Amino acid sequence: MNSFAERGKGRWRRLRGRYRWLDHLVRAVDRYVDHHGYHFVGSITYFSLLSLVPVLMVAFSVAGFVLAGQPKVLGELLEWITHAVPGPLGQSVRGLLEHFVEQRTQVGVFGVLIGLYSGWNWMNALRDALTAMWDQNRTGLSLLRTVPKDLLALLGLGAALLVTFALTASSGVLGDYLLRVLELDQTGWGKVAIGVASVPLALFADWLVFLWVLTRLPRDPVGIRSAMRGAVAAAIGFELLKQAGSFYLRLIGDSPTGAAFGSVIGLMVFISLVSRLLVFITAWTATARDAPATALPPPAPVVIRAGPGRHRDPLVPATVGALAGITATLLFHRHRRRE
Repeated sequence: MNSFAERGKGRWRRLRGRYRWLDHLVRAVDRYVDHHGYHFVGSITYFSLLSLVPVLMVAFSVAGFVLAGQPKVLGELLEWITHAVPGPLGQSVRGLLEHFVEQRTQVGVFGVLIGLYSGWNWMNALRDALTAMWDQNRTGLSLLRTVPKDLLALLGLGAALLVTFALTASSGVLGDYLLRVLELDQTGWGKVAIGVASVPLALFADWLVFLWVLTRLPRDPVGIRSAMRGAVAAAIGFELLKQAGSFYLRLIGDSPTGAAFGSVIGLMVFISLVSRLLVFITAWTATARDAPATALPPPAPVVIRAGPGRHRDPLVPATVGALAGITATLLFHRHRRRE
């Protein structure tokens, strides 16, 4: 049995030595497991879902301000709700909407406050996860310095996402404009060509975001060169997850129950998979052979303490040794005289 296990281990070591990608993957998995990556993924997923509540509150508050400034649109919407949902339920929904428009300021303020709290916790969990995967030292950070840095990082990530969304939206608008100029907007192959051409731009935008996340969100920023391949892998994986998510939404869109509950479950699974992808890609990037070496924290100073009843004067052993030597010398000379 032991010989079989030894042969298996030897074969596994030979495979890792022959294939560098396999050895890199195993080291990434070990880093992910040893540094509790699954715990960080759960924390990121939880605070991501919690952050959706204040985002919806702020969005509803903005919608309330818009509707309050357009009384005609608000009246038409209320009439549509009354006819679409007849009976007492329609009156309840109408009263709820009217109350919501009246309380739009309070809803927006509470949404911003809750958003700051949940957003900071989300960013804190994300930065701790990336810091752990890079094997950096997390201890010794005060809360008063951590909170402002995390909020600034959250604003920076939001700005980066806005840039990527602008790039993606501009590619779609530019593609539609080119189709109209070339008079190909009514052809199916023209739309397919524009869709295929927009994929590299979307990958480039995702790559920029993930490169910023991998290099600037750890507590100690790392070099850009060491994270380029990891950002490419994260961008490709993110696009694949988006395609899988769109296919899932089309799959459950025909059923009202699936659209109501399946979309929520799908959103939770999507957030969890994206979080797991990001944390694992960070571990994979940090365990590359050309990754920057992590500076180990200095060892703690050695303190030598004598226990109770064990303190000894260093002169005692020396004195005892000298007396023993003198005694041995006198006995030796006395023995010589007798002879």
